[in-house]
Amino acid sequence: MSRPMLRLKNTATDCRAAALVGLCLLASLPVFAGDFSVRDLHGKTHSLAAHRGQWVLVNFWGTWCPPCLSEIPELNSLQAAHKNLVVIGVAIQSGTSAEVADFVAAHQMVYPVVMGSRAITEQIRSAASFKEELEGLPTSFLFGPKGEPVYDQAGEITRKTIERLMQGRKPN
Repeated sequence: MSRPMLRLKNTATDCRAAALVGLCLLASLPVFAGDFSVRDLHGKTHSLAAHRGQWVLVNFWGTWCPPCLSEIPELNSLQAAHKNLVVIGVAIQSGTSAEVADFVAAHQMVYPVVMGSRAITEQIRSAASFKEELEGLPTSFLFGPKGEPVYDQAGEITRKTIERLMQGRKPN
């Protein structure tokens, strides 16, 4: 027994109606940025999809970079103060994973740290719709709770800047 089907006559009106229904369905879906998936020094995987509903701040840094070192207390403070924010550090050209893990422990970094690579950098740049190469370190990308890119900054970032952005205000 065959099921009844809606048959369109392929008129211009039918095509416009079908297109309108399709657009309405698409409009009701949440819009997400590209995703990335990275594994931290403890083996835990982090992705935008896994952190949906939270703000995600990705910070590219180096153990040898003085402005990066001054950001650590700000990023620790942000991570501790906001349960709806995940900070992910990406260590660039900073030695072996054991050396970076020792550095993280010595500086009491409370947020997950990932060993950076060209592939990881490209994944995150793509998710942030960031076309240019990273200009230097530190560089940060902030993603909103729906995974959308909200802000990027080359240079040192502050807790105040991120909190203003999370409140929907412009940074100073």
